[in-house]
Amino acid sequence: MTKLHNDLLRDIGTLARTIHYLHDLHFKELALQRGQFIFLTRICENTGINQNDLSLLLKVDKSTTAKAVQKLTAAGYINRQRSSEDQRHWQLFPTEKALLLYDQIITEENTSLQLCLQNFTASERKELNRLFKKMCANLETHWQKTKGQKQRIEVQ
Repeated sequence: MTKLHNDLLRDIGTLARTIHYLHDLHFKELALQRGQFIFLTRICENTGINQNDLSLLLKVDKSTTAKAVQKLTAAGYINRQRSSEDQRHWQLFPTEKALLLYDQIITEENTSLQLCLQNFTASERKELNRLFKKMCANLETHWQKTKGQKQRIEVQ
C-alpha cells in the first residue's frame, strides 16, 4: 500500500470544510444558501465581472457558477446585464442588498481568520501567507493546463 507523504492537503481540506460549515451556519441567518457567500463577495469585489471570469476566479465549473448566479439573482442580491462588448457574456453587479450584506460577510471571514491564527506571531502569519500563496502559484500552471479536460494530465 502506498504511503501518504504528508497530511498537509488533508488538513487544508478539513480546515476549509470547518470554516465553510461555520460560515454556512452564520449566513443561513442572512438567507444565504450554502456556499453562496463565496460568489457574492467576489461579485461585490469585482463589479461587472462576467460569469466565465467568475468561474475562473473561483476555480469552479461554469454550471456551478450559473446555478449560484441564478439563485443570487432570484434572491435579489445581484443583477445580470448583457455585456456591451460581447453579447454572449453576462456581467454581474451587486445590488444594494448585497453591498449591505458584504460587510457582514467580510466581518465573519475576518473572525474565522482570527480564530485560525490566534496563537500565531505576526511573522508566522506573514510566513504562512507567503507559503500558501506559493502553493497556490505552484498549482496554477497545472490547473490552467487541466481545466476543461476530460481526463487528468500527468504531472511531469
